[in-house]
Amino acid sequence: MAAQNGQDNVPDSWDDGPTSDDAASEITKPMSSLNVNAAIFTPGTNIFAKPFIPPGSVPLHEPSPVIDNTNNLPNEESLPKPDTWESPPNEGELDLMDTDTKEAVSEEQSENLENWGEDEEDEEENDMEDEQEVPVKKVKAPGEKKVRKEHLNVVFIGHVDAGKSTIGGHMLYLTGMVDKRTLEKYEREAKEKNRETWYLSWALDTNLEEREKGKTVEVGRAFFESEKKHYSVLDAPGHKSFVPNMICGASQADLAILVISARRGEFETGFERGGQTREHAMLVKTAGVRHLVVLINKMDDPTVEWDEARYNECKEGLLPYLRKCGFNPKTDIYFMPCSGLTGAFLTMIPDEKICPWYRGPSLLTYLDEMPPISRALDAPVRLPIVDRYRDMGTIVLGKIESGVVTTNQKLLMMPNRVSIKIMTIVSDEEDSDDAMPGENVKLKISGVEEEDVSPGFVLCSPEDVCNTGRVFDAQIVILEHKSIISAGYSCVLHIHSCVEEITLKAMLCLIDKKTGEKSQKRPRFIKQDQAGIARLEVNGGLICLETFKDFPQMGRFTLRDEGKTIAIGKVLKIIE
Repeated sequence: MAAQNGQDNVPDSWDDGPTSDDAASEITKPMSSLNVNAAIFTPGTNIFAKPFIPPGSVPLHEPSPVIDNTNNLPNEESLPKPDTWESPPNEGELDLMDTDTKEAVSEEQSENLENWGEDEEDEEENDMEDEQEVPVKKVKAPGEKKVRKEHLNVVFIGHVDAGKSTIGGHMLYLTGMVDKRTLEKYEREAKEKNRETWYLSWALDTNLEEREKGKTVEVGRAFFESEKKHYSVLDAPGHKSFVPNMICGASQADLAILVISARRGEFETGFERGGQTREHAMLVKTAGVRHLVVLINKMDDPTVEWDEARYNECKEGLLPYLRKCGFNPKTDIYFMPCSGLTGAFLTMIPDEKICPWYRGPSLLTYLDEMPPISRALDAPVRLPIVDRYRDMGTIVLGKIESGVVTTNQKLLMMPNRVSIKIMTIVSDEEDSDDAMPGENVKLKISGVEEEDVSPGFVLCSPEDVCNTGRVFDAQIVILEHKSIISAGYSCVLHIHSCVEEITLKAMLCLIDKKTGEKSQKRPRFIKQDQAGIARLEVNGGLICLETFKDFPQMGRFTLRDEGKTIAIGKVLKIIE
């Protein structure tokens, strides 16, 4: 009986199914047209494709046995002819072979693969001999005792486009902290943006805005090591709009490298009034940096070509101003020529034909041979917080000014007097159980939320906390201000990592710069190039500070207004 849908071969009921003989014949009919000798289907395999031959390889063995699958395949003329050798047979083909053939093929295949690996190793060794090897950072084995080298914090300062990031990036490459492959990647990307000469700076300028404009915005952080010392690099922005960021970087530095461009016109632009060379030199001195290395960069430029006269011209133009800032030319300043792009005098001395008039030392050699900086190991902990963020807990960043910090240590956060516990310590991307004074560290802390922490807060030993205040007396020197400054004047205070608005409450006296004598009569105002003692009030409430006499790192400050540094000073007395 036919089904209602018109299909004659479907029964009305399963009880009326076909007999066993009918069923066998029904199955045999369609099976007779199948190719039962075909190779087992493997997903993703194209049987018509040529076998894969690795580039540069040689014939390794004779063609493996081929199974006759010609029933349903195109004839030999229509198939592409294989090359001199074929790829090893896949699993499906091996299943169809007899046992002896399988063993022979598998032995041959393993032998060929071993030979192939040896050939590749030989080729790689030859390639490596042609290329110059770059040192690679050594990874500390688990349980291996940490070798603690002397720590030195270096900040690169100078006018915009002087070459600070390029020199920093090249130093990272030459000391093995950036590998050649990464540098080649930066070079390709820079070429695509028509910025071929900027690729070295991309090791420190990591965000898109900095790479697009070729200007550092945030303080770049990195580190490298020599055989003698461990260096933390702070790459400060050179543009006048980002001077507050530069002050933050200078506050964490032990030594400053002032980068000067020797290119015709660029040195003059950076050093004249309005250029950042002057302001940066003054700011690092105010931040407590005692030693300055002046790098006369771009000596390889076509307008310079390692000319000694141009080098001396830049040097003589800088010396009087640096002396005025408070640097002693005999003990605090060292000049050297260099090329950030070629790496000349950064870690190696170039050929005498290039620069016969200066034969060393290189920058790295000079830094290695500097006398060690004395650190306050036994003093109470003082760690001004530079930045904070959330990452599976509260993370704070800062430089340890004094004392030793250890994991599970309990400290007090000032000025809000919150007790915190240190969970982990990271110093230059390496976990540590403790950290010494002078190290820039990243701490994971418990006991406080990220939104309750602000830059300028200080971590202290609970038994000896830092001072806090809102009103204080300070000695100030007015550097640059068009009009007079009197009571009621407001500006921005930069003290260690703290930035707050302040108001001048009163002028107490003027100080004669030559004799140091204080005026008996209270002045009504103070003007440019004058020094005096003033009473200042913080508009935002309590801040952490110390007198300059007790703790210089937290007692020196800078005053800025309208994008310019107008004064420097030191805290004499905390009133309230």
